[in-house]
Amino acid sequence: MRLPNHYKKRYIILVVILAIFLMIQFTTTKVQNSPQLGQIEVPAQVKRIFKRSCYNCHSNQSELKWFDRIAPVSHLVTHDVTEAKSRFNFSEWDKIPKVQQEVLLWEMVNAIEQKKMPLNRYLTLHPEARVSASELAMLKRYVNTLPGRKRVDTNKVIKEVDQARAVNNSMKGIPISLTGIPYSDNYKSWKVISITDKFDGGSMRIVYGNDIMVKALQNNQLPFPNGAAMAKVVWAKKTEDAEGNVLPGNFQNVQFMIKDGKKFKSTENWGFARFDGLKLKAFGKNVSFAKTCINCHRLLVKDNDFVFNIPNNNDKFKQLNKDVK
Repeated sequence: MRLPNHYKKRYIILVVILAIFLMIQFTTTKVQNSPQLGQIEVPAQVKRIFKRSCYNCHSNQSELKWFDRIAPVSHLVTHDVTEAKSRFNFSEWDKIPKVQQEVLLWEMVNAIEQKKMPLNRYLTLHPEARVSASELAMLKRYVNTLPGRKRVDTNKVIKEVDQARAVNNSMKGIPISLTGIPYSDNYKSWKVISITDKFDGGSMRIVYGNDIMVKALQNNQLPFPNGAAMAKVVWAKKTEDAEGNVLPGNFQNVQFMIKDGKKFKSTENWGFARFDGLKLKAFGKNVSFAKTCINCHRLLVKDNDFVFNIPNNNDKFKQLNKDVK
């Protein structure tokens, strides 16, 4: 009995697809688990969440399922795991300076809260990795206990005028970040881009932009041009008063983000710097802290040329600068 022509065509197509599928299995890639060099030390309940939701990509203890090993899925899995480990590796946690460890932990919590991690495509096949609301709350409680949350703050609130005087008196030469960016107070004459309030970290921030940055924002220009610069000034928050007002407490730090495609190519053309406390001490023990910064920006705001807190329209500029003045 001869098959009709339309069945023959379908049969041939299926055979070809099957043949191609079998052939690409010879190209499948494998995730290699390296030795454990230094595990992260966190409370047991926190570690359980990390192991279930993060370790398959961010550790040397990947436990892949059978369908993760089938090409072409295996190629995507290998790529994701390689990129994840380049950002941080729970199995090599001791290699990361203590200060950067805390930054990474906050990056994880923020990524989970914004549903950027675990990746949606990963959750489709690994639903058990999803972090529940109660687990997220547990992670937030934990990172809020880390010593860095109050590292540069003091109990006694110093008056704003006294803080400015203390900064000027404490400067012996111009502090320079390990990324080569020097401290400058020119930002005080820049326009305000946004005001943010970090409830979880107990801080409030004012973000300034230089003329190049502001013009690019007004013209909806992405990516931002070379020379665009921002400064984020971070203040502690005083306890809410009886009328519900929350006022700034002590100065904590000022952070700079500067666009220069030649100097900062490895960090998406953005240079990062942070100066802590009244002495404006340059942040970081080595230049790798910039990698930690850009990894967070890559994860959460890639579509905005890696910039947080972009205002939606020009009216916000006018109102913000009017309010701050």
